[in-house]
Amino acid sequence: MSNLLNRIYSPKELRQLPIDELPQLAKELREFIINIVATKEGHLGASLGVVELTLALHYVFNTPEDLLIWDVGHQAYGHKIITGRKDIFHTNRQLNGISGFPKRDESEYDAFGVGHSSTSISAALGMAIASQLKGDDKHHIAVIGDASMASGMAFEGLNHAGVTDANLLVILNDNAIGIDPSVGALKQYLTNVKKGTQKQDNIFEALNFNYSGPIDGHDINKVISELERLKTVKGPKFLHVITTKGKGLKQAEDNQVKYHAPGKFDAKTGEIYAKSAYRQPPKFQDVFGHTLVELAKLNSNIIGITPAMPTGSSLKYMMEEIPDRAFDVGIAEQHAVTLAAGMATQGLIPFCNIYSTFLQRAYDQVIHDVALQNLPVIFCLDRAGLVGEDGATHHGVFDLTYLRCIPNLIIFSPRNEIELRDIMYTAQLGLKQPIAIRYPRGKGVTIDWKQPFSKIKIGSGVQLKSGTKLAILSIGFIANNVTEAIENSSNSNDVAHYDMRFVKPLDESLLHSIFKSYTTIFTIEDGTIKGGFGSEILEFASKHNYKNNIKVLGIPDKFIEQGRVGELQSIAKIDVKSLINLIENI
Repeated sequence: MSNLLNRIYSPKELRQLPIDELPQLAKELREFIINIVATKEGHLGASLGVVELTLALHYVFNTPEDLLIWDVGHQAYGHKIITGRKDIFHTNRQLNGISGFPKRDESEYDAFGVGHSSTSISAALGMAIASQLKGDDKHHIAVIGDASMASGMAFEGLNHAGVTDANLLVILNDNAIGIDPSVGALKQYLTNVKKGTQKQDNIFEALNFNYSGPIDGHDINKVISELERLKTVKGPKFLHVITTKGKGLKQAEDNQVKYHAPGKFDAKTGEIYAKSAYRQPPKFQDVFGHTLVELAKLNSNIIGITPAMPTGSSLKYMMEEIPDRAFDVGIAEQHAVTLAAGMATQGLIPFCNIYSTFLQRAYDQVIHDVALQNLPVIFCLDRAGLVGEDGATHHGVFDLTYLRCIPNLIIFSPRNEIELRDIMYTAQLGLKQPIAIRYPRGKGVTIDWKQPFSKIKIGSGVQLKSGTKLAILSIGFIANNVTEAIENSSNSNDVAHYDMRFVKPLDESLLHSIFKSYTTIFTIEDGTIKGGFGSEILEFASKHNYKNNIKVLGIPDKFIEQGRVGELQSIAKIDVKSLINLIENI
C-alpha cells in the first residue's frame, strides 16, 4: 500500500481521500509522530490519543476558514503535521524551529495561540460572536480535555455560550487524564456518564448545549458521521468523545503519566532510554517534594497544594506518604491560592506549589486573598526562569516583576538545593507574612543536598567572592553562571560576587557597603529586566543618590521562544560565555 501521509500537504489533500483509507492514514500519522518524538523529544501521549479526531475534524470542516482551537496544545502534533508542517516537524520545540504549541503567526490553521489550559471555549465563542456580527457563515470548534474542562475559565465560557445562539462546537476529549490523572467531582460525573450510571440531568444540557455522545474517539467513521450531523445543528453544541491517551504505543497507553513527555525512547519497542548511572544533582522539584515530606512529618500543620501538577511539582511524594494533607485541586490556580489563604486563617501552614508561569493566572488571588490580609501562605514557584523547549507560554520570567510590587510579600530565590531546603524550613517555623520561593526547572548543582536544616535570616544576602573593581549582584540559580564565568575569567581577582537571595526585603546594609566599595555594579537575573531585580537595585541607588555605573542583565523586553536553556540564555546574554566577555571587557 502506498504511503498516504506522503501525499498529504494540507487538509485539501486529506479531504480528497475516500473515507475507507482514513484508518490507514491514522496508522501512518501515529507512526510518524512516534518516530519523530522518539528522537527529538516532546509531548507524545496526548497527540497519539487524538489522531482519529484530528483527521476527522479537518476532513469534515473547511479549515482554515472554519476555525479550530486546541486547548493547551499538547495534542496538536497531528494537526501540525497535516497542515503543512510535516517536513519541518523534526524542528518541533527547537531553537528557530516550530513551536510545540499552536501559534497564530506559524500557520493560518492555528486559529488561536495556546499553551495554558482552558482558554479554548472563551476564544472560540469570541470568534463565533465575531462571525455573527460580520455575517460570516463559518464553524468554530474548541477541542478541550477533561482535565482542562474542570478549570473555572472553561465553565465561564460554557456559562456565557449557553445563553447565545453562536455557531460553536465544544468537543470534550475525555481520556480521564491531563498530565496526571484528572481529579474532582467533574471527573466522577464524566466517569458515570461513560458507564451509563449517571442519574442526574446532563450538566451540559442544563447549560443549554445540544449534547451528544459519548462516542468512541478512535472509530473514525463514527466521529466523522457525528461531526457531519452536528454541522447542521444550530447554536452551541457539545460532543463528548472518549479517547485513550497514548493510543497506538502500548507503553504510552499503560503508563500515561510517564509518556506524556517521555524524553528520548526506542520508537520500535517504546522503551525510554535509561539515564546515566552516575550520581547527579537532583531536580529542584524533587528537593522540594522530599523536603516537604520531611518537614510535614515534623510539623502537623503543614499542607501541600498543587493545581494539577503532583508529578511535575513532586508533591506526589507527600500525596503518597501523607495523603490527607496533600491536595491536587485540578487545573484551578485561582482556587489553589485562595484555598491556601483559607487554610492559613485557621493556623495551617500551606505550601502552595505552582509553576511560575501558572501563578500569573491567580494574580488577583495573591494580592486580594493573601497579601492584603497578610496571610502566611508559602508559594513555591517551580519552573522559574527560562524553561527551555516549551517556549514563550511557559517561561517563568515575569514573577520577580509581578510579585515585587505587592506589599507584605517576601520574595526569595535559592541558588542551590540546600538553600531551597533551608528557606522551606525557615518559612514553616512561623512567618507572619506570605513568601514566594522561586526555583528553576531541572537539575541543581549539589549532589549531597540532604543536609541538616539551617534557619535563614529574612532579607539577608551573602558575599560569595571578594574582588577589587566590579561587583556582580545575582538572584537565584543564575548565580552559578556567574561563579563559573568569574572562575574562567583572566581577571577574576577584580570581580566580587554577591548573592542577594531576597528581592524583597532587600539587604540594604549589604547594598550600602557594595555601592560604597565599587564604582561598577552588574545585576543579573533569569527574569525580565523590566521591573525585576535589577530595577529594584536601580531604585535603591536612586533613593540613596548613588551615582555608580550600573548594568542590568536579564531577559530582554520581548517574548523568548523555544530552545534549550543554554541557547536561550545565550540569546539573553546571561550564559557563562557572555558573562566572561562582559567581565573581560570591563
